[in-house]
Amino acid sequence: MIEVQHLTKFFGSKRAVDDISFTLEKGEILGFLGPNGAGKSTTMRMITGFMPPSGGTAVIGGHDIRRDSLEARRKLGYLPENAPVYPDMSVFDYLDFCAEIRGFTGADRKKRVGDTIDKCFLGGVRHQTIGTLSKGYKQRVCFAQSILHDPEYLIMDEPTDGLDPNQKHEVRLMIREMSAEKAIILSTHILDEVDAVCTRAIIIAEGRIQADDTPAGLRTRSPYHGAVSLTFGPTDSGKLMSTLRSVEGVKNTILIDESRSEVSVRVLPRTRETLIADRIMAALSRDRYDLKSMYVEQGRLDEVFRNITM
Repeated sequence: MIEVQHLTKFFGSKRAVDDISFTLEKGEILGFLGPNGAGKSTTMRMITGFMPPSGGTAVIGGHDIRRDSLEARRKLGYLPENAPVYPDMSVFDYLDFCAEIRGFTGADRKKRVGDTIDKCFLGGVRHQTIGTLSKGYKQRVCFAQSILHDPEYLIMDEPTDGLDPNQKHEVRLMIREMSAEKAIILSTHILDEVDAVCTRAIIIAEGRIQADDTPAGLRTRSPYHGAVSLTFGPTDSGKLMSTLRSVEGVKNTILIDESRSEVSVRVLPRTRETLIADRIMAALSRDRYDLKSMYVEQGRLDEVFRNITM
């Protein structure tokens, strides 16, 4: 596992990371979320040994990143932000160089480089100079070096930054497939990515952990979790709102839109645990309202993120 123990980082008098602790087991994909300047990249740099902490430590597969840094880093794959690569090298030469410094030789080294190029869809640019590649391809090259040695632990800072939708889908698929045998931490600003990839998410702000939960658990913190959105044909909105407010467990009703042809309403439950959809349906069926659509809100991660970090 990855064990992060009271990590703290000062830059002068500024505390950028403030006593962060968590553990991560193999099989988990942890989304690391937070606004700009929250301390995400600094925390990841300390976990990988790239930057020394002011206090605390990280233990990677039993190896302390401060006392046994080389052994800890052997187990890690790291994709830093902004995809730092050597622009004058070709894709193949760069990955071959990375394999060499990882200790691979001969046929094994050649196979690892070839397999990684195929896995990361770099075959068409394998002999192209990295400096001539698009931002998306540079990101893929940097991703390739992070998985070249098949590490047990992956730390990725914005792994889909600069990729087009198809490339993002490919990278997310690879991350999910690799997670069965690895523990993975990735930072992202894309909340849809958390839903698509992550089994767990940590939100940090001002250097502190503010939330640690599954994506589904975080959505329950949304004020709209469990709310029911309804669309009706032409109807008396006053009577409709009165009917909905009378349903047991309803806290409030909001008229979203009203026209000659359609009325849209959102109904909020009294508590997050209250399930009101079936009761609403029973009341509407009894009074024979012309219901066109009905949707139960699961909660919105963007709202939860704003509420936690602002």
